[in-house]
Amino acid sequence: MKTARVCFLWHMHQPYYTDPVTRTVGMPWVRLHASKAYFDMAFLLERFPDIRSTFNFTPSLLLQLNEAVTGSTADLFLEYAARSAADLSQSERAFLLRHFFAANWANMIRPFPRYHELLVKRGMDNRHQDWDRAEQEFTTQDWLDLQVWHNLAWFGYGAVARYPRLAALRQKGRGFTEENKHEVLAIQRQVVSEIIPMYRTLAAKGQIELTTTPFYHPILPLVIDTEIGRLARPDCALPTRLQASADAEAQLRRAAAYHTAQFGCAPQGLWPSEGSVCPEMIPLVRHAGFTWMATDEGVLARSLSHWDRQADLFRPYVAGLPGDDLAMVFRDREISDAFGFVYSKWTAESAIDDVLRRVTEHVERAKNHEILISIILDGENPWEHYFDGGEQFLSGLYKAFSTTALDTADRRVSTQTIGRALEQSPPTTRLSHLHSGSWINSDFKIWIGHAEDNRGWDMVRETRARLMEMEPTLTAEQAAGAWDALYAAEGSDWFWWYGDDFHTEYKWEFDRLFRTHLRNVFLRAGKAAPEFLNHSVIDARTLPEGQSVRLPTRLISPNIDGKVTDFFEWRGAGFIDPSPPHGAMWKPSDRFSHLAFGYNLEMFFLRLDARPSPSPTQTTVECHIRTERSHCKVTFALAAGLDHFILWSSTSEAFQQVGRYTTIAFHQIVELAVPFKDLALQAGQDFSLTLVLTQEALEIERYPRHHAVSLTVPDRNFEARMWRV
Repeated sequence: MKTARVCFLWHMHQPYYTDPVTRTVGMPWVRLHASKAYFDMAFLLERFPDIRSTFNFTPSLLLQLNEAVTGSTADLFLEYAARSAADLSQSERAFLLRHFFAANWANMIRPFPRYHELLVKRGMDNRHQDWDRAEQEFTTQDWLDLQVWHNLAWFGYGAVARYPRLAALRQKGRGFTEENKHEVLAIQRQVVSEIIPMYRTLAAKGQIELTTTPFYHPILPLVIDTEIGRLARPDCALPTRLQASADAEAQLRRAAAYHTAQFGCAPQGLWPSEGSVCPEMIPLVRHAGFTWMATDEGVLARSLSHWDRQADLFRPYVAGLPGDDLAMVFRDREISDAFGFVYSKWTAESAIDDVLRRVTEHVERAKNHEILISIILDGENPWEHYFDGGEQFLSGLYKAFSTTALDTADRRVSTQTIGRALEQSPPTTRLSHLHSGSWINSDFKIWIGHAEDNRGWDMVRETRARLMEMEPTLTAEQAAGAWDALYAAEGSDWFWWYGDDFHTEYKWEFDRLFRTHLRNVFLRAGKAAPEFLNHSVIDARTLPEGQSVRLPTRLISPNIDGKVTDFFEWRGAGFIDPSPPHGAMWKPSDRFSHLAFGYNLEMFFLRLDARPSPSPTQTTVECHIRTERSHCKVTFALAAGLDHFILWSSTSEAFQQVGRYTTIAFHQIVELAVPFKDLALQAGQDFSLTLVLTQEALEIERYPRHHAVSLTVPDRNFEARMWRV
């Protein structure tokens, strides 16, 4: 008799959106997915106690679930959702218009008439949207209903079944009150708080197995050695070589420890980030305490000298040298990808039939009596594409596997956790070679090789090198925080969106988060972040119009008195628009209404039209002026009674004070002047300008946000060149 074990592995993952220095969360996807897929998947298994399954939680996701439960981080999306609709500012309303329709429109907006009505009223083209027109057409009730629906639509079938009030509010549909809104947010917090306990309970019953991934979801082979990226693609252009086996080991060791703390027992199984494997990682995985790991069938096919899918795929293997033995299973790509990309377009009945047909055919054609069929895929994102969140499909499938419908006199089919399946039928075949690749095309092209990817890896390598130089001078706490920030930057998700493989309108936010983690390496160490981290990895030609910048058109000589003496004294100056673009992912500081800069032949001038700040913390302004060989900065406190600024100069990372200047005034506005000769700048010399705001040595805002302003010191022919009829 043939015994077939169908092993589901659902991978639950989100990148680390939290900036642990500022305790802010850049995106809402952990909280929103929690109210849908994470809750639904556990809820469904509670209804089918005979189904066995494996769930893989990345530590970066578990960490953020705990942060959401404790409220230890500030979530901008949640803050704007909770704000009284009548009190929303213009920038906050723009944010709602841009981001509060971020859901699958077909399955999560159109089924709810009021939500769809608001989408139509706003307009359905994000790229060519008249935001000002849309904002003017929305009433206070529209904003309130949008705040509610943005959160209400994300609840999955499990939460709606357990909390009937959600169904009642969906039935109400419109005309929500502030009390209704806070009721929705309270249920959402409760749902998030139940997730880890639900999975812990299912694991304690033996119904599920819980596994993990390297802590921040790095592509481990590339962390071990970026040259491994060349093995599957010899023609791949790679960055300067990075070799960081110690980081790979730390990501594994920390993942196992955090998983154990959350669930009460150590994980035995590992789903490597994106199924990425190489021979070099096997001893690291084994030494971290894991007994098995999984990847894609394409990796198996390229690991064998001869590939016979039916004979080779549906069984486990042993990999590694004797003494570092590691069991490995390989996902059935065809069934797994059908779950993720095909069945959402079918009826539930047709999809169920197709899964059962495929499983039956595998069992019938198998040459072995012990058969292991691994169905491994993302456990969260696919369900947005199913009209009902996948409830009918998964319920029907689990029901079929809970019976003996597939059993005959010659075969027995059941679901099982991967770990238990390996105990019941241990691997007997050793892989003499393991191919280096991932579940996508059996290579690492998504994460390395493109110019943007390679710039990102160069930033990681350079930051790591500087951290190793700094480490002997750091306290244990500083070193731990700095290394943790580096590990977060090694996560795969930042590189997923670099290059031209995939597109998201949040690409620039992923870039900002990546560089924030790298900057935090230095902030944690008590050092200033190097300039190269201030420049976007993304090709400048594809960056959004994040801020309007106008260059100077004439020489100026304003009176430095802190007053708007007359309109003409700053006429022809350059300016930076301090307001963010509509719906930007960052929160506007509202500290400035206008930023101007300019020069005459001897002096550089700066003007800041500052708004009163409600923050009791002192804000410091840093005006950075750089050339290829030098770096100067002007610093001053943004406070009433301002009477001086300090000029600093550096040709390395350490700044030396040049002098204290009194050519500054702060009354209605801030105005200052500094001689070009003290900046070591000469006529015709190129330089760049960036303004940075800090509080307690922590950067809180930067102007412009993506790239510095490029300027040239004027000469006597400047106005002649700039003259226009």
